[in-house]
Amino acid sequence: MPVPGRPRRRIEALLAEAGVRIDGGNDWDLQVHDERLYARLLGQGSLGLGEAYMEGWWDAGSLDGFLLRLLQARLDRRVHAPGEIGDALLARLSNRQSRRRSGEVGRRHYDLGNDLYAAMLGRRLVYSCGYWRDAAGLDAAQEAKLDLVCRKLRLRPGMRVLDIGCGWGEALKYAAERHGVSGVGVTISAEQAGYARELCAGLPVEIRLQDYRDLDEPFDAVFSIGMFEHVGVRNYRAYFEVVRRCLPEAGLFLLHSIGSNVSVRRTDPWIARYIFPNSMLPSAAQIAAASEGVFVIEDWHNFGSDYDRTLQAWRENIEAAWEWLDPRYDERFRRMWRYYLAGSMATFRSRRAQLWQIVLSPRGVPGGYVAPR
Repeated sequence: MPVPGRPRRRIEALLAEAGVRIDGGNDWDLQVHDERLYARLLGQGSLGLGEAYMEGWWDAGSLDGFLLRLLQARLDRRVHAPGEIGDALLARLSNRQSRRRSGEVGRRHYDLGNDLYAAMLGRRLVYSCGYWRDAAGLDAAQEAKLDLVCRKLRLRPGMRVLDIGCGWGEALKYAAERHGVSGVGVTISAEQAGYARELCAGLPVEIRLQDYRDLDEPFDAVFSIGMFEHVGVRNYRAYFEVVRRCLPEAGLFLLHSIGSNVSVRRTDPWIARYIFPNSMLPSAAQIAAASEGVFVIEDWHNFGSDYDRTLQAWRENIEAAWEWLDPRYDERFRRMWRYYLAGSMATFRSRRAQLWQIVLSPRGVPGGYVAPR
């Protein structure tokens, strides 16, 4: 029987700390199809792990279960590729979410195809965490989330609202139909803008292909759902200042964003290369510092555990749809998407990331703000 090489022994020892075995019998065990995997993991870290999965070098019966164990054992912080040092330095010295680069995530992720997102997201194209407290399924959870946003903003007929990062227009459509408001939505995705304009046809809703930094007009309320993850720490202050100049003193702003437990300046290398270029998750400290002196934080609501359930529902939908989707979503793409969804599940299930809805006011709500739940 051949003696395992040094890279394999090193990986075996690390995986053992997470309760994972190579070619073991548990769903979360690593099934290796290419022996080059071990050296690749030691040399490339998380980037190599994701790329090797895309290329079919390994599998796991429960992909999210395997990745969850890695995160719980903090193995992602133990193996770092040499190139990550340079990436970290570049992220510190440059603005990866500058105006020039802002459209990249739209072209590379949100413009992949409306057919893909329609198959995955359910009845409403809402690409953010649902609110599952009283919901029995994905569609109900997404409607509950939209309802929660509107109630927190105290929307009333006749108000004019702004949606920063409006996606496919579902939130504005809901607000216009259920609460009688008019509004403007901005996105950097051409595919989203086209779909949203058709979805909101006949409603007092305008959809713009526009960078948020160009906004400078009055609104009664502002919300932003799942967009702040693309803003970047160097732009947080400017982002809050843009919102502030669009709000009256009596207005409210709701920020719905994934959040990190620790302050960082870049995202995982695999996520940055294949899913969300130039993205990063904000921490509570970064949000508080950037909004200080601009807004009063009225409410901070964390329902991050709901994201695991949302992602599981998305996975169930997309797995059922692969066979009838366009052939351009080939096997490599499918494995990439599976890894993305499974890694996201593991991140939220391990509580390494959170989902925050934060309500802010320019000068404080007189008498205090009572937050709906």
